[in-house]
Amino acid sequence: MALPKRKHSKSRRDRRRGANSKISPAVNLSTCPHCKKKRLPHRVCPHCGYYNGKPVVIFETAEEKKK
Repeated sequence: MALPKRKHSKSRRDRRRGANSKISPAVNLSTCPHCKKKRLPHRVCPHCGYYNGKPVVIFETAEEKKK
């Protein structure tokens, strides 16, 4: 097993540790062409249920759930 020949300084150690603590990139959102709300690209819109101009998910309203 390899061992270091010289002691690494605290600043060098901390630079190595700090290299992995970067800020994650912001989520890229696009607008839904049907309802104009923000949604993730290439996903079904969680507000209206449309994808690529077609209804994919049909949401039940509160009145339909009661029946």
